[in-house]
Amino acid sequence: MTAQRGAAGRDEPTPAALRAATARTLQEQFPGVRVWYGEATGSWWALVPLRDGPRLLEAPSPQQLRDELMSLRNRG
Repeated sequence: MTAQRGAAGRDEPTPAALRAATARTLQEQFPGVRVWYGEATGSWWALVPLRDGPRLLEAPSPQQLRDELMSLRNRG
């Protein structure tokens, strides 16, 4: 199920659906990067392909993960 009833009686996306949409958005912003939310860890993760091998990033929020990805991309 991708929606649940909100307080106003409207269908609202589930937390899992919102996390999936956030991961897709980050992957669209950073092509080639795999992004997911770790249910067991409660962290956001990204597997970033680099010239010297892949790098695994972890962050407590999608915004912090995005910031780390931007920093990594700016460093080249």
